[in-house]
Amino acid sequence: MTGPHVIPFLPAFIPVEVCDTVGLSPAQPDGVAHCMAAVQADVADDGVAAPAADVPELRQVVSDARQEGVDLKIIVVPKNPFIDTPLRDIATEVGQANPGSTVIAISPSFAGTYSESIDRVTLEAGQDVAKTGNPVQSARNFVDQITTPIFPWTTLTIALTLGVAAAAVITRVLQVRGKRAAAPAAPTDPHPEPADPSNISS
Repeated sequence: MTGPHVIPFLPAFIPVEVCDTVGLSPAQPDGVAHCMAAVQADVADDGVAAPAADVPELRQVVSDARQEGVDLKIIVVPKNPFIDTPLRDIATEVGQANPGSTVIAISPSFAGTYSESIDRVTLEAGQDVAKTGNPVQSARNFVDQITTPIFPWTTLTIALTLGVAAAAVITRVLQVRGKRAAAPAAPTDPHPEPADPSNISS
């Protein structure tokens, strides 16, 4: 019997710390699932799931992002989980429930993101500046990073490489033509020998 041809994705790990986001206890039956459902409801309402003190300013960040064409969802986890991976799992669950959105989950020291429209390199650059310990500032930094045009270094590198190659080809062609033009023509004798009289028929 052969094994599976496709390795399934690992299930998301939602940490108990997400319950602090919505002020619920993880000790209740299916506690984390209930907490995550409350997070989804908050996000569906105004794009933000966070402790009450941060909500007004985070709503403004969501509004600012919308002006830049980004459907942003923000989840603030007040305490760090033991590793950063669960924040990406939180962001992924929220993003999949809100197609077309870009999601950031923030804790004091970590950040996790999800987006179907923004490439992973850009998202990770945004994550790097979203670990300030201040959720509002982190969210602003994230939006600034993902909405700032990135200089197309790859395109420039390709263009320069092609330019150098073309210049080398042109230089070689000119060198070959120059050598051909400089080559002396076959010499001609300015004083040809007179014809042999014996060969002249009478």
